[in-house]
Amino acid sequence: MASDLTAFGDALAVPSVVCLWIAVLLRAPAALRSPHQRGLWLAVATAAAAMTLNLPDVVAYAMGRDPGYAHTIGLVRNLIGVLSAGAVLYFVAAATRGRRLQVASGIGTVLWLTVLVALDAAAPEHGTHTIPPAGDPVPSLAYWLVLISAHLLANTICVSVCWRYGRRTESRGLAAGLRLFGLGTALAGVFWFVYLLKALFGATWAMPANPLLMNAHGFLRAAAILVPTLFTFRGTASDIATAWRLWPLWRDLVHAVPHVALNKPRAGRVVELLWPPVPRNLLVYRKVIETRDAILILGEYVAPGVPELARSHVAGSGVPEPRRSAAALACVLKEARAAKLAGIPQQPGEADALELPDAIAPSGEDDRLGSEARFLVDVARAYASPAVTAFAP
Repeated sequence: MASDLTAFGDALAVPSVVCLWIAVLLRAPAALRSPHQRGLWLAVATAAAAMTLNLPDVVAYAMGRDPGYAHTIGLVRNLIGVLSAGAVLYFVAAATRGRRLQVASGIGTVLWLTVLVALDAAAPEHGTHTIPPAGDPVPSLAYWLVLISAHLLANTICVSVCWRYGRRTESRGLAAGLRLFGLGTALAGVFWFVYLLKALFGATWAMPANPLLMNAHGFLRAAAILVPTLFTFRGTASDIATAWRLWPLWRDLVHAVPHVALNKPRAGRVVELLWPPVPRNLLVYRKVIETRDAILILGEYVAPGVPELARSHVAGSGVPEPRRSAAALACVLKEARAAKLAGIPQQPGEADALELPDAIAPSGEDDRLGSEARFLVDVARAYASPAVTAFAP
């Protein structure tokens, strides 16, 4: 049972490290631009480096060479681990805006690294750093206690801050990132506590779980720094879906009222999305604004009585109550567009005949893009429906 648990944990080592490096590379541009993200990014990057040097194949390769090479790999791995612990403290200090903690994390990291190098140099000649199942820790017990204390202190403070701020923040993305990072850090803390038990008391009963703890920590930390990317991707995917659904309605209305379009429409819907004429983050905004402007202008071409006929037609066509407003507007838009393209003069005094729901009324106090987009998507869906196609006043 214990060997199976260890084997399962070891099997996750490479996927965990790969996920960490992918997350580090994806978030590097944003982290370098934002000082508030650098500590978190550095903590994950250094953890990825330390875990890379701790991969079973890397350890086996180092052990198979001369003792000096194995010693160098072990020492560098531990030093990078302490640097990761210091980066965790720096992240906590940046999150809490604690200037003293930032300074303390920098001084403490330098002190820990110096002590570790000094203890390693003072120890008798040795190979890789390890705590064997039997015998004294290599290079010394003091070395391992300093190393473990660095990780436990940094991890404990980090978990506490992530838990506290994760509950307070109103941002779902930030809360998710803090909780994932805190949970991953907690698993790393348990990993080092198991090593502490082994170093002080020779307890090995929990050691089989250590590979699983460390590699699960890697997955969670990778997920934590990818949360902003995932939220951005979700927003982009939502915008693309909205623009895709709005396109047929927008195309017909802009064809009738071309001057409302900021840019000349592309040849097709796919081209519009793959090669938008405006920055991608403004695509839905422009589609909503231009559609709304076209609706307002086409309101001047609505014949008297058409809105009432459209509402009656929609009610008698079996359209569900929540969608009747959008379907009625789609009916009126078809007639107004046909009148505009046929060259029929504007209707005197009929400019307000096209009643706009509050969701897209430009005079509203709170003109929410999301509400407008959702309503116009309903209009676009109704615009191509059989009930609207059959409308012929």
